[in-house]
Formats: sequence, structure tokens, C-alpha cells
Amino acid sequence: MTPAARLQAAIDILAGLEQTQQPVDRFLRDFFRARRYAGSGDRRAIAGRVFDILRHRARFAHRMGGASPRALMIAALLAEGEDPAVLFSGGYGPAPLTDAERAAIAATPPPAPPQVAGEYPPWLEPSLARAFGSRLAEEMQALQGRAPVDLRVNTLKATRPEVLAGLQAQGFAAAPTPYSPLGIRIPPGEGSAALSASPLFLSGAFEFQDEAAQIASLLAGAQPGMTVLDLAAGAGGKALAMAAAMENRGAILAFDDDARRLNPLAGRAARAGASCITLAQGRGGPLWGDGRFDLVFLDVPCSGTGIWRRQPELRWRLTPERLAELMRLQDRLLDEAARHVVERGAGPGGRLVYATCSLLPEENEDRVAAFLARDPAFRRLEAASVWNGTIPGLGAAFRASPALTGTDGFYCALLVRG
Repeated sequence: MTPAARLQAAIDILAGLEQTQQPVDRFLRDFFRARRYAGSGDRRAIAGRVFDILRHRARFAHRMGGASPRALMIAALLAEGEDPAVLFSGGYGPAPLTDAERAAIAATPPPAPPQVAGEYPPWLEPSLARAFGSRLAEEMQALQGRAPVDLRVNTLKATRPEVLAGLQAQGFAAAPTPYSPLGIRIPPGEGSAALSASPLFLSGAFEFQDEAAQIASLLAGAQPGMTVLDLAAGAGGKALAMAAAMENRGAILAFDDDARRLNPLAGRAARAGASCITLAQGRGGPLWGDGRFDLVFLDVPCSGTGIWRRQPELRWRLTPERLAELMRLQDRLLDEAARHVVERGAGPGGRLVYATCSLLPEENEDRVAAFLARDPAFRRLEAASVWNGTIPGLGAAFRASPALTGTDGFYCALLVRG
């Protein structure tokens, strides 16, 4: 493909993303499957442009005074020092510049408000300011970068030194993560596709998991012999981590309201050797029951504000209405999770772990406070008290962010019955 044709493809993708809630990586996969003529170099270049524009959409829209896919592409070229008129020339590329576009290019944009530099929707500023205070600009800048690839060593199959040595021998710039004793970090750009083809991955020696999620899984305190419910398991990353912590002894019941998200877990568990995990196809039955589980892990559906580095489209899709809907769902799931936590008479009962990949207090501290007000049978357990060492953001709860911990944004609170 010519450079101009690549630009047009990126513009088409940006236009298509405005009509769907599909994640960008899946949309790109389907887009290129229908266009086999695009070679690997074309796909990398086009995808790179799309992600760059989504990461800097506010700045590019501010520069051109509009957020159409063409305007965003023109602003991206200007940011690179390119002349858009050269590539916007018709044919297989974008149509020639309009008079309005030429005028926008020539104009000096007004001073940018903070949300433009921070690349976040203006309506979220009060929530983000409440979360970060004077560190808001620093945190929003960190969220504009590319995320590294974090791996969790599966201790059912291997040790961290073994996996590190193996990956380094394969040419990966692998290094230990600074906080998780099980984590390995690989710089952005090394590619998950090559890692997925690694013999170490195929043998079950490691799984893909951000360091913050690894820490949350360890804070949960899963031990051999426990009964565990992973109530919103998704693709099962936390269940796999807890199975390793339990040395594959005990029982983990994994469930998700969206069965399609849970489907990959069977194959992942088989590869990991995690035979203590059972997939629940629905609620109810002999495996469930109220007050049955020593540990309930609840990683709720949320805004995804903590993973903006990986899915930059999420920052532009979130609305106040969607956030309110998510908060209602989080409350409902917390109440449901509480029913399944075991009660042990006069002693402390089971543990409930509430987690999100959100930065917003409305989904984190506020939901925990509202739950404790509704259900006085539970109390907080200070997260720092169960961790051997120190981590930035670890106190009464665990709050992670790219600028603070170098991880995805994440929140984890520990609650105990009785």
C-alpha cells in the first residue's frame, strides 16, 4: 500500500470505530481479515496511526477545531511536521484538502484547557481531580504512553528465574517486575504475538497479566485447601493466579455473566495445569450456596479508566450515563458476592476482595463505603497488613496507576465478614 492509501485506511478505521463498541484490536483484526492485500508492514503502520490518534484525540481535535477522522489525521500529520496536502491528493488516498481544512491548518488554535493536555473528557475532570489532586497532570500524561507487556510466572510449572532466563535466551528484553514476586516485564513494542508463540507460554510457564492485577491476586490471600468463588472471572486471569497460590489444592468456582468471556479459561487452565478450577455455566446448583466460600474475588465490570494505555478508545466512549449504570451493577454484584462469603461463628469469617481497573473514586472507595453502610457484617482489612514489603499506593486499600506504580490503573479493597 502507498503511504496515502495507508492514511485512508486509518481514516476508514477511525470512522468505523465511531459506529461500534468493539475494542480497537478486535476491530483492526476484522478490518484486515477483509483486506488481505494489506501486508504486515501496512498493518503495523496503519494500526500504529490509529492508536496514536486515539491516544492524542483531544490534542488533535483542538488543533483542527473538529474531531472528524479526516481532521484528526491532518492534525497527526502536522504534529509530525508533515504537509497534509502532499498525501491528501485523491486516488487511493484521502480526497484533497477542502478550503475549510486549509483554513484550519493555517489558523492558530486557542490556548488548550487542561483536559486537552490530559487527554480526557471534560466531564470526568472532577472525578479525576478527586482521585489525584495535584498529581492529575502527571497521571494523565503517564496514561498517554504505551503499556509494557507484563507476564505472571505460573508457579505450578516454573520459577521466575527459569522463565526469565528462557525469555532472555529467546531475545526478549525481559526483567523482573519491581513489586510482584511472580512478574516479568517486557518493554512496549516487543509484541505479544511472539510471546504467545514462545515454547514457555505454550507449556504453561507464564500467563499475560499486568503487575497490578498480580498484586491484587496475591493480596486476596488464596491458600491451599480453600474454597474460592471468582464471581466476575472474565477470561480467568485471577482464577489462574489463585490456583497457583493454592498449589492446585482446594476448589475455585469461576463464573461470568458473559459466558463468551469465560470460554477461554478452560483451555488456559489446561495449559497451566490448574485442575482445581471449575467453570460455572450459570448461577445456582450444588457448587454455589450462600455462605460457602472462604474467599470471593470480585473484579467488577467498570469504566476501564485504568487501562487507557492499552485501550485508548475507552476514554472517549465513557459517558455519565454509562458510569451510573456501572455503579449500580457494582453495587448489585457486591451484595451478591457478600452472600457467598462463609461465616465462622465468633471468629473472623471469609474474605471478600473487591477490585476494579478504574481510577475513579465513584467506582472504588465510594462503592466500598456504600457497601459497608448497607452490610455491617463486613469490615475492612488493611491491604498493607497482608503484604510483606512496601508498594506505592498500598495502604488501607491498593490503588495503582501508571505514574505511581508503573502498572495499569487498579483498585483493590479487602473486606472480611465478622
